[in-house]
Amino acid sequence: MIGILFWLSVLFIVYTYAGYPLLLALLARTRKPHPPYPDHTPTVTILIAAFNEEQVIAHKIENCLALDYPADKLQILVLNDASDDRTAEIVNGYAQKGVGLYTAPQRVGKLINVNHGVTLARGEIVLISDATNLYSPDALRHLVKPFSDPRVGGAFGSRQIVRGDGALGDSEGLYWKYESFIQTNETRLGTSTNAFGDIFAIRRELYEAPPAGVINDDFILTMRLLKRGSQVIYAPLARTHERISPTAQDEITRRSRMIAGRYQAIFQFGHLLPLRRPMLVWQILSHKFFRPLVPFAMLLALLTNLAALIFPPAADSWRWLWLAPPFNWVIFGLQVLFYLLAWAAQGLERKNTLARILYLPTFLVNSNFAAVAGLIRFLRGRQTSTWARVPRRDIQK
Repeated sequence: MIGILFWLSVLFIVYTYAGYPLLLALLARTRKPHPPYPDHTPTVTILIAAFNEEQVIAHKIENCLALDYPADKLQILVLNDASDDRTAEIVNGYAQKGVGLYTAPQRVGKLINVNHGVTLARGEIVLISDATNLYSPDALRHLVKPFSDPRVGGAFGSRQIVRGDGALGDSEGLYWKYESFIQTNETRLGTSTNAFGDIFAIRRELYEAPPAGVINDDFILTMRLLKRGSQVIYAPLARTHERISPTAQDEITRRSRMIAGRYQAIFQFGHLLPLRRPMLVWQILSHKFFRPLVPFAMLLALLTNLAALIFPPAADSWRWLWLAPPFNWVIFGLQVLFYLLAWAAQGLERKNTLARILYLPTFLVNSNFAAVAGLIRFLRGRQTSTWARVPRRDIQK
């Protein structure tokens, strides 16, 4: 029984990280690629959520003004969440260039400000953005092309991590390439299951304001679109660029906040899942709901392996399946080696190429530690929609 529990936990981990993406890719190959979407230039409102962003807000506005898109079809609106720095003053300096400003009377969080911003939007398409990421010049043109199809309710672009931030940045960049692979194949099957909140466009007429208290508004908005039968399309040529947090601990904090929102969604799955679309339910469970559970499968694998050392199972055949000696010791040694590498590579994070390769176990362990921290945040009710922004490196440097 110990061996069965061990291998079930390993199977869950492997399926979540590798099995689902591979099955998805195989299924996607049975579908013809969607023909390129034609050029399409609907009116667009960019909503920039900002709280104490005096260091970056000017760069963000200049970036939006420089987008290759008809100026008469573009509205830029900054949603200032009662900042107590110079954010509002800087934004007002762009009033003559048509940049609008809404300042909340008190801090209410990104979600409430975006809900209000949509009521002020004039565009057919609303693009939800953050203040810390910058778009490629042609990003908006690529992002709105899918809306030429009336079945499409939302579209989002690809997240590019700027190189030069050592092993942590390289690992983060590799992670987003992995996500891009999954999103591409999900879209080829008909629709993606989640959008990136810093480059997420949605038809204004389809925007359903999520209730107060929602942590991951981008995921909830996506689920609402899918439940009503709309498609959410991944547009990889619509690129947004950003840098990572200064330290691994900052990244853990950021991820734990996001995963707290994932647990919030898991506990509301009955209201969120498009139960009439079973293929899509499988995708959502595999892609979004299983990942926060991986650290518990990792813990179960370690505990059952330890139990097999203390109480060695007896078996005459299939000894590896039951974790009978010597397989209990061999597998335990491999687990210990993995966690030792994860621990040791933290001190080598920015020194050489070998360290960056060795940093991958560290990145995986830290990501799953963030998942546990996210669960604790959620259960304690410590994660709200008005979180403090985690520091990010300045993309201009």
